Amino acid sequence: MRDLIQQSDSMTGISSRQAAKPALRAGIIRVFLNWAAQRAEKNTKDRRGGRNFPGQQNRFRSLRGGNGRSGGYFSSTGQSLEPKSSKLLAWLLCGAAILLSAGCASTREGIIDDLRETQYFTPASFTGEPRLPVGLRRVLLLPVYGGTQMPAETARSLEEVFAAELQRQVRFEVVRLSRTECQRRFGAPEFSSAAALPHDFLAVLGREFGADGVLFVDLTTYRAYRPLALGVRAKLATVERTRLVWSFDEVFSADNPAVSNSARRYYAATDPAGVPMKAGHGALQSPGKFASYVAAATFNTLPPR
Repeated sequence: MRDLIQQSDSMTGISSRQAAKPALRAGIIRVFLNWAAQRAEKNTKDRRGGRNFPGQQNRFRSLRGGNGRSGGYFSSTGQSLEPKSSKLLAWLLCGAAILLSAGCASTREGIIDDLRETQYFTPASFTGEPRLPVGLRRVLLLPVYGGTQMPAETARSLEEVFAAELQRQVRFEVVRLSRTECQRRFGAPEFSSAAALPHDFLAVLGREFGADGVLFVDLTTYRAYRPLALGVRAKLATVERTRLVWSFDEVFSADNPAVSNSARRYYAATDPAGVPMKAGHGALQSPGKFASYVAAATFNTLPPR
């Protein structure tokens, strides 16, 4: 299962060349139309100026209509030749219009994609005090609870991700209770925030670790294949007087466009290589990277200091 957390993060995003296709197509069509117009104008001027091409000296003659206006240019059989340029230009314009309509469709699809990318996910299923209590300076992070959703090894790997994101918040000092220590002291490697706790659990942790608060993190949903999904239930409780300061319960699923956009934006903003957002699909393929986004989005809802 660790391989699922550390799998390759190959990029499958839209390349810049693909994004530039509509503009390139429109530019080619404009050059084509300019060439066609110049060619037609040149042919018309050559004929009206009396220029004859080799072998054609006797094929054309100018006639003037009875109303005094130029009657155009005709072959020796009396068939008009001047409209040929117009017909050619008309056909070229029709072809260009077809190509341009296809380009417009591609551009419209690109605009729709850009609009979709402006939709970002904001967690709403949480509650907390307006600010962290003044005395809450040191918080003990319990082992992440995976329950039956995942093997213990996967929960252990994701625990490292959540611990790293919590420390980046710099809301308080973070200390951790290892699974081994939890097993030794309380007879279980992890505890759910929704289950019964050992007697004086918070009080013992407060005394042993000098903690002002205890943070529970339960993983309620886990899908390691696309579309990725991770559900989080978290609670922050004070040791003294045992009250909830903050609680969170949300499911993040990559099949939600707002969630996938937010994950790609987070990946693009935090990746050392400076990956563009459009190429940030690695966050939607790697459970570990997706979990980093989920952990950051979760702990961003903690009350401010």
